[in-house]
Amino acid sequence: MSTPATPSQPNPAGDDRNLVAVDASTAGTFEDKLRLFWEKNRNAVMGVCAVVVLAIAGKGGWEYLQHQKELEVGKAYAAATTPEQLKSFAAAHDGHPLAGVVQLRLADDAYKAGKPADALAGYEKAQASLKEGPLAARAKLGRALALAQSGKAADSTRELKQLADDAKQFKAVRTEAAYHLTSLAVEAKDAVEAQKYVDQLMQIDVSSAWTQRAMAVRATLPASPAPAAATPAGEGKKEESAGVQVKLPGK
Repeated sequence: MSTPATPSQPNPAGDDRNLVAVDASTAGTFEDKLRLFWEKNRNAVMGVCAVVVLAIAGKGGWEYLQHQKELEVGKAYAAATTPEQLKSFAAAHDGHPLAGVVQLRLADDAYKAGKPADALAGYEKAQASLKEGPLAARAKLGRALALAQSGKAADSTRELKQLADDAKQFKAVRTEAAYHLTSLAVEAKDAVEAQKYVDQLMQIDVSSAWTQRAMAVRATLPASPAPAAATPAGEGKKEESAGVQVKLPGK
């Protein structure tokens, strides 16, 4: 009796030795294509991810350092209480907005003390640091007033007019500029110019305190004389003749 042939053993589950290798020409499913892409570009993808992570971390670190620096500047500003400390702060943080605020404060103090040269220098430095916004406009107004204080009325008037006529400027700055123009006109005994600026104030903001003050200042000058009406030729002679006519009884 012959011994039956031993049947071939099936491949164990999970044995992929006899499977065909998948390459770019045989990949049929999305998973196969994704795996091939990963095997081919793994290092490049990992490198890009590393760069992105480092960039995010670097940006966060830079923002943190900037935040800490701003906190230190703010603390230094709060600690500066005397004029000398304020001057030192402004010198140490030249160009920073808080340095501009300090320059504006120092310029205001110089203006109040009757030191127009120091006030002018301070307002110009404040403008350079503040660039824009209400404080920058305040520095421009201060400079114009310091010019008047230093005896340069024409230059002051020109800069005040620029502020008062600028429709994009802050209304509070425009009204104060127009008020000071009224005051300069009153000092020059120019009732016509003073009234012109009062009228401008009425258009900008009739309810402003500067408008009320300008009206009070304007009232210290006599009213502007009304222009004389033109008399038609010959009319005066007729009136004169009419004035001397005598009506006789019975005529």
